[in-house]
Amino acid sequence: MQRVIFCVYNENDELKLRARIEEFELVTKAAGHNWHVFDLTDSFANWLSNEPYAKSYFKNPELLSTHLPGYMAFITNQFEEFLMENKADANTVVAVKGVGSLFGFLKVKDVVDQLAPLVEGKLVVFFPGSYENNNYRLLDGYDGWNYLAVPITADKEY
Repeated sequence: MQRVIFCVYNENDELKLRARIEEFELVTKAAGHNWHVFDLTDSFANWLSNEPYAKSYFKNPELLSTHLPGYMAFITNQFEEFLMENKADANTVVAVKGVGSLFGFLKVKDVVDQLAPLVEGKLVVFFPGSYENNNYRLLDGYDGWNYLAVPITADKEY
């Protein structure tokens, strides 16, 4: 059984999804599972604001690319703290929203590969983009990638 689930929706529906995310929580809790949401939306700004050379990155953004592994480490550390604070266990569904904010900085696949092993229960990724033939494309902005996860799409069942 897959432990990673991608909820794929059109990127234009981001605000609609965020307004209804509590419905996922209600259904998950009704099924007897715990539910916690980890939000990546402000993660880049939070990471960069703590970087000692943040101002130089604004002057020369090309310098930033060499420091993005630090951003991945920041997300991983925040996620580990989040799991501990919420006492996430094998009966917990951990949802990740705000993955669109990774666009241009990190690949969602790499972040999910890093976070999924930390989750004992299920990991749900709210994914603004498209899914076709096991291929995910974030924000339909560039070539996608194959990822072995259970897709839930707004338009079709797989």
